[in-house]
Amino acid sequence: MLTLASASPRRRALLESVGLAPHRVRPVEIDETPLPGERPRPLALRLAVAKAAAARAAAGEESGDRIWILAADTVVACGRRLLGKPADEAQAGAFLRLLSGRRHRVWTGVAAVAPDGRAASRAVATQVRFKRLSPGEIATYLASREWEGKAGGYAIQGRAGGFVVSVNGSCSNVVGLPLYETRMLLGGLGYPPASAAR
Repeated sequence: MLTLASASPRRRALLESVGLAPHRVRPVEIDETPLPGERPRPLALRLAVAKAAAARAAAGEESGDRIWILAADTVVACGRRLLGKPADEAQAGAFLRLLSGRRHRVWTGVAAVAPDGRAASRAVATQVRFKRLSPGEIATYLASREWEGKAGGYAIQGRAGGFVVSVNGSCSNVVGLPLYETRMLLGGLGYPPASAAR
């Protein structure tokens, strides 16, 4: 039984697209504040592992169900600056102005835990380049509210897809879950079990 420890409908849809539909979605709340001096890769990995651990602890035995946990966290970094989920429209606008005409990296940490407690995790990076955005384009995007709850203040699968000049690496990673790496991670732990694969 695969449990996705994320409230993101995008992650669920991505899993469903490759035949890994989670049996249930159980988001967990953790402190996502970066540690002093923490870099994007270790931050994304730490948060994913913490979410997986919290989800496993919350699940407990659950009547003996064989529970598999999958968790992920995405971080956007432009240079040395970490761009999380904007707190408000003003911050989202600041993020877009920073990303305008520049390359940035999207890091996603993915963590999985098998029923027997074995765990695996990895972080995946994708480089994204934005076109130079006009003040009007930024204002229109902000008005769409699409930036809400999105790392870096944008959603590549929405209107911001028109800002993207190039993507180097996993496209699904930018949406929130690197599919190839996620499948390899789960497969390495033995998911789906042979009995479920029949």
